[in-house]
Amino acid sequence: MSTSGKVIKCKAAVAWEPKKPFSIEEVEVAPPKAQEVRIKILATGICRSDDHVMSGAFAVPFPIILGHEAAGVVESVGEGVTYVKPGDKVIPLFVPQCGECSSCVSSKGNLCTKNDLGAACGLMNDGTTRFTCKGKQIHQFASTSTFTEYTVVHETSVAKIDAVAPPEKVCLIGCGFSTGYGAALNSAKVEPGSTCAIFGLGGVGLSVVMGCKAAGASRIIGVDINKGKFAKAKELGATECINPQDFTKPIEDVLMELTGGNGVDYSFEVIGRTDTMTAALASCHQNYGMSVIVGVPPTASQISYNPMLLFTGRTWKGSVFGGWKSKDSVPKLVADYMGKKFNLDALITHTLPFDKINEGFELLRAGKSIRTVLLIAE
Repeated sequence: MSTSGKVIKCKAAVAWEPKKPFSIEEVEVAPPKAQEVRIKILATGICRSDDHVMSGAFAVPFPIILGHEAAGVVESVGEGVTYVKPGDKVIPLFVPQCGECSSCVSSKGNLCTKNDLGAACGLMNDGTTRFTCKGKQIHQFASTSTFTEYTVVHETSVAKIDAVAPPEKVCLIGCGFSTGYGAALNSAKVEPGSTCAIFGLGGVGLSVVMGCKAAGASRIIGVDINKGKFAKAKELGATECINPQDFTKPIEDVLMELTGGNGVDYSFEVIGRTDTMTAALASCHQNYGMSVIVGVPPTASQISYNPMLLFTGRTWKGSVFGGWKSKDSVPKLVADYMGKKFNLDALITHTLPFDKINEGFELLRAGKSIRTVLLIAE
């Protein structure tokens, strides 16, 4: 029996307030309006950015359905949608690509102005939400909301992918892998023979390692206080790993010494802490080094730093979704995975049923997982 045009009742993990566990609830998902797509989610990854919301570090309106790294199948489409049709396999995009705004038109950027990341409103383009639960409106997250059996996104926030791509693997292309891999290849444009340092060896940081290796970096230094991640980092391309807690001096001084006083050519902050952002900047070459901020900074945080770090020539920049034009690039990245150009499997340490979502977040917070993928029953 077709569900097109009807409200769907399904399970979702609702975050009623920060610093509390997710609650598995029955929610109502409204049909897609014009230019919208309703998606049956098949698999969704747990990302550190979701946990930043739960901890209160990343301010969003509550109650909310989080999740932004997923793969699914189109259930129905709203009026005027021509890009996808029911039955198409897709990846929701937390960075849309409208193709018309200044960033979409420019070759220099990828952060579409239709995004809901900065001053997150948690609503669709028309100022309403498609989720209700217990009579209350539930906010949407980052144009996607994937911790649910069904979600609704705008047509600009979905990419059609290979029908045979495994959703429990390629869901990582929706955020973690693409964000890190692209930070090295697109945002930094790492060169063959260069020296790189990656601060934070979670799923995104390890994807930066993979990007640096793919770009031909000769020295890739992983930096993390969790030594349990070092073996995986080396498996994926790190040439050495260091723990800041093993030293009495600042980590930027350690990296300067390791590079003969020069500093690294490229550094990446993939944690989301202001102290490690400034340390990463200070650790790169004083004249031509580049430091890229990949980790999501806490809402309303501020950075203080010595301007001489920039005056002498360093470049400091940010990277959202690895600099990829989302709608154009995601299908190609999926094709590259299918062509075995990179390995996503190594990033996935745990696979859990959807209703174990709180267990998945505990694994993340305890540093016991790289990526946990939640499987949503078909």
